[in-house]
Amino acid sequence: MKGKTFYYTDPLRDDFAGTHIKTKRLPENFCYLPKSKVRRAVAWILHHIVATPVCYLFLKISCGQKIFGREKLRPYRKSGYFLYGNHTRTAGDAFTPSMAAFPKKPYIIVDPDALSIPLLRRIVQDLGAMPVPDSWELHKQFRAAIQTRAARGDVIAVYPEAHIWPLCTEIRPFPPLSFAYPVDTGKPAFSFTTTYRKRKFFGGVKATVYIDGPFFPDGSVPKQERKKELRDRVYDAMVQRSRLSEYSPNRFVRVDPASPSPEREAQGEAENNVS
Repeated sequence: MKGKTFYYTDPLRDDFAGTHIKTKRLPENFCYLPKSKVRRAVAWILHHIVATPVCYLFLKISCGQKIFGREKLRPYRKSGYFLYGNHTRTAGDAFTPSMAAFPKKPYIIVDPDALSIPLLRRIVQDLGAMPVPDSWELHKQFRAAIQTRAARGDVIAVYPEAHIWPLCTEIRPFPPLSFAYPVDTGKPAFSFTTTYRKRKFFGGVKATVYIDGPFFPDGSVPKQERKKELRDRVYDAMVQRSRLSEYSPNRFVRVDPASPSPEREAQGEAENNVS
């Protein structure tokens, strides 16, 4: 696998997904909790009968993925929980929560990009995507949907790093904002950390996912501090697991935002050589 060098200035906001999807605003009538029994039945079939076997085969063939620690989730299978993972792949990160939570269907909090392709919008949502709202009215519906799903005992997956850094072996800093969900609902949080090593026979990388937890909100600290306290415990667990990574073909180099980008400097040198 040929590696790349990615230059970044802001680890919280820079994104290297490379999908080039033109984001579309969510419609004002967007529904986070479809009420149609027929649609819910179709969504169940689509996820459990169609998508889950395909995802399993894709992850096994593409990166020989293994998941350790799924037994930690079993006591909470009926009551529900939150999963927090590092964001280092496109398809791989879309599929891994389903493999970790099986036989439960996880609902994944995603960027609106995921629902910006018209023909795929409904399919992606039926597979469990919950797009982050871009308006106050939808934000209220979004938070209400999180509360409802948690009360039903559903599994909700979050990528707190928010942006994809391909095959990155370090855990980037992320804010405590998304940890309001387990704090508000009282549900446990688990981390799932994807690590990488070089494949011996097929090239590319081999992915191993480690699940840690449960991490419950600490009721002994003031409520406004619980998000950060919970975030810190999950973050520390992910950092510890990330140290098991042995290989990544890609490099991530921080640059000064006031300086010319390395790509622009290289282009300028090439133009000077031509002239």
